[in-house]
Amino acid sequence: MSKNILFIMCDQLRYDYLSCYGHPHLHTPNIDALAARGVRFENAYVQSPICGPSRMSYYTGRYVRSHGSTWNGTPLRVGEPTLGDHLKELGVRNVLLGKTHMRADTQGLARLGIDPNSEIGVFNSQCGFEVYERDDGLHPDNHSGPGPAYNKYLNANGFDGDNPWQSWANSAAGKDGELLSGWLMENADRPARIPDYYSETPYLTRRAMQFIDQADDTPWCLHLSYIKPHWPYMAPAPYHNLYTKEHVIALNRSDAERQRAHPLHRAYMQHFVSQTFSRDQVRDKVIPTYMGLIKQIDDQMGILFNHLHQRGIADQTMIVFTSDHGDYLGDHWMGEKELFHDASVKVPLIIYNPDAKADATRGESSEQLVESIDLAPTFVDFMGGAPKYNILEGKSLLPLLAGEKKLLRQYAFSEYDYSMRKASTELQVKVADARMVMIRDARYKYTYVQDMRPMLFDLIADPQELQDLATDPEYAPICERFSQALCQWALKHHNRITISDQQIDDNRNREVQAGILIGYWEQKDLDQALQQGEDL
Repeated sequence: MSKNILFIMCDQLRYDYLSCYGHPHLHTPNIDALAARGVRFENAYVQSPICGPSRMSYYTGRYVRSHGSTWNGTPLRVGEPTLGDHLKELGVRNVLLGKTHMRADTQGLARLGIDPNSEIGVFNSQCGFEVYERDDGLHPDNHSGPGPAYNKYLNANGFDGDNPWQSWANSAAGKDGELLSGWLMENADRPARIPDYYSETPYLTRRAMQFIDQADDTPWCLHLSYIKPHWPYMAPAPYHNLYTKEHVIALNRSDAERQRAHPLHRAYMQHFVSQTFSRDQVRDKVIPTYMGLIKQIDDQMGILFNHLHQRGIADQTMIVFTSDHGDYLGDHWMGEKELFHDASVKVPLIIYNPDAKADATRGESSEQLVESIDLAPTFVDFMGGAPKYNILEGKSLLPLLAGEKKLLRQYAFSEYDYSMRKASTELQVKVADARMVMIRDARYKYTYVQDMRPMLFDLIADPQELQDLATDPEYAPICERFSQALCQWALKHHNRITISDQQIDDNRNREVQAGILIGYWEQKDLDQALQQGEDL
């Protein structure tokens, strides 16, 4: 029987909003059961704390500095190798169901004379995915084009309107029947107009089961990419009121943190969404709904995992559950994501490997530093291929899943381009300079901010990341160590992707055999060089 991969991603799901990661009130038994069958990673970091760049790193196995898609809507350049390219060589279908946040490099396609409707044009335009159904969510009334298939599905089932995604799935009804928009967080505690069965998360789950039922014996990697619990924060009944403000975990912020904030952090605190989420009234209403959306996902995981068992393919399917980034929800005086506190950049990562080699680690947690770029080489490795590490910058996690205790890496990295955000204009930062990079090891998290001072947190002494140590002279040597490590990382080869280190190694010192005769004075010198070449 062929192997398969079910690659599940939620949008904006914090790592600590699952019971297997310690949430005291939000019980997620189906995701917990997956963790009991696999490995739960405690220190998994995305390569950028915002949707598009993070996902492009997942889909390429490469850092943001390498693939170049630095912001939402920044196209992934045509020809950039993707997971789809690597799996295609192994005869594996790489299938999309849900969100990618990918934008095609139409200019690059035109420059190369590639028809965007051709097989290669579509493959590049969809980030190397075979599209079963794509739905990026976030469909306001001014959306262009025919709209997602989900809207057509809703219309076909009696939910009228040009944009039922907004008017039904993400709106509530007032006392007089008026529409109350889910974009307004004051409505977050109201039930969506749509019944649970027809809402986004169950719909995508049913579509996933349809794909599984229709798939032939060709091995597949299905990227099931849920839109929730990303805003709009609105859930259908009964998920809209399963939780109350009493179930919300303690706020993680301090007055001292605000008073001594790094200039960039302070600028982000002034963003409207941060000001809004700094109000207790907002958190008390929004977070219970955020929790309800996660509970709905967990219920759907139970249905989906049971379907795998009923189809008889559970013991041949690797299951990965993760997120593209977190959500501040008011922590650190912030809303949304984008900076490098754990609430934003750290994600849940659970991997179930059905192979017997992984039996020794079932139910374990790992403290190893892992990155989102590790999934692409893991998938290639699981499917029997040799990861091309001149292209893929992550590392296969299969050895860890089999119980290997060797340190995977000393440092984890994440990058962020904030040039599109108000903070950059408030601080008068040029577009080219609006760059920051996080690097962390087992104890410290250091953030380089171009043309500003760095940030430094001791994650053992201060796991809540409330005390920035970068200005303390005692920690200057720590900052210098991280600065040097960051330079070494940045200087590594990351764009020499057309030839592997092994190919170079195999051809070193073989100039004479290749007919390159440079520097020889007489025949005996050349004969000696030829003889030495034969002895290599």
